[in-house]
Amino acid sequence: MSVLEVNFDGLVGPTHNYSGLAHGNVASMSHGGLVSNPREGALQGLGKMKSLMDAGYAQGVLPPQQRPDLGALRALGFSGSTREVLARAAKEAPQLLRAVCSASSMWTANAGTVTPSVDAPDGRVHFTPANLQSSFHRYLEPETTGRVLAAIFKDEAHFAHHPVLPATPAFSDEGAANHTRLGASHGDPGVHLFVYGRRAFGEGVEPKRYPARQTLEASQAVARQHGLGEAQTVFAQQHPDAIDAGVFHNDVIAVGNGPVLLYHEMAFLDEQGTLDELRAKMATPLIPVRVPKEAVSMEDAVASYLFNSQLLSNPDGSMTLVVPGECQDNEAVWRTIQDLLIAGPNPINEVLVKDVKQSMRNGGGPACLRLRVALSAAERAALSGRVLLDDGLHGDLTAWVERHYRDRLAPEDLADPQLAEETLTALDELTRLLAIGSVYPFQRA
Repeated sequence: MSVLEVNFDGLVGPTHNYSGLAHGNVASMSHGGLVSNPREGALQGLGKMKSLMDAGYAQGVLPPQQRPDLGALRALGFSGSTREVLARAAKEAPQLLRAVCSASSMWTANAGTVTPSVDAPDGRVHFTPANLQSSFHRYLEPETTGRVLAAIFKDEAHFAHHPVLPATPAFSDEGAANHTRLGASHGDPGVHLFVYGRRAFGEGVEPKRYPARQTLEASQAVARQHGLGEAQTVFAQQHPDAIDAGVFHNDVIAVGNGPVLLYHEMAFLDEQGTLDELRAKMATPLIPVRVPKEAVSMEDAVASYLFNSQLLSNPDGSMTLVVPGECQDNEAVWRTIQDLLIAGPNPINEVLVKDVKQSMRNGGGPACLRLRVALSAAERAALSGRVLLDDGLHGDLTAWVERHYRDRLAPEDLADPQLAEETLTALDELTRLLAIGSVYPFQRA
């Protein structure tokens, strides 16, 4: 167990709101305009982190982004004081204001793609921030994300950082939400499953209703950056019908851990070909856990986020599935968890239910909230800052949230200049609490 998978969860930001910005994300679109509770959202996220830490899993923390992004508004022609910029944006372009206030960076599965040192030719952990170019509110994240990752994973002897891919449709990259590493254990060499929605160059089948956010070309570029060879990679196309049903990322329809791949039968366009290639390249037998649509419909899969669960390894070789409370509320999904997953011929023998409703209403479940980074003992010791969760850090972060977060935020509140001031004060304190230095634009101006 010298190599541990550390789940770095994103802190829910002070401007967490329901603006319905994510086209193709059914939950986000259906909850647009509702009043959010940023304080409750942040505490729910911290509660999940703390419970997993208490259960023995390694848990890390990543900070939220600076929001509202006034620099983005000024670059788009809004000038004047903070109050004037916000007021004019609220009047002339309310959707832009909502976009620059999004707390979407909480879903750190989209922060980037990570290759552990055991798979990299140079023996270092490799990071590529995702460009997230398919939506404006997420396109604003990569620059700060790159600084945050570089501040935490600073030691060049252990960590390597790559540039964001060109922010064009041809290289549309959504990070680890479309990437799964499979192998015997976190410390053994693995095979990287990259899932894409469309090809940028050449013909192929594409969804008709919602956009495909990941391109094959982006996945291939990240693999090249990290030095992954053909024998270490499988590139599979997500089923376009799944995307049209609201499966905007592969982690909404499949999750892998160790040798286990838990997936819905509609996850991949070529299901058998994907499994065959994984079996041919993996050094350990693949354990596929297939959920048929007769057991869980696509509608139930999207509504419950069954596949956006965390699948965690235990020291005895078993696995624990961490699901959102919505899975327990859905009769078909809960029955499938008990009868097919827990009682089935696979290592999954425990299910933990977590309340992350504030995130779920915006379309992000337990797996969206975390970036998986497999680290050796030496690599964990080389981390900078105070980012590995313990009781002290959890207590400090809880108190920080209770000091700075509002318990009610409606879309019209985003124009409040006081909210912008409160957020900067909170983030400045947070960087000191986490000891990660000046990572935000306002701190570097």
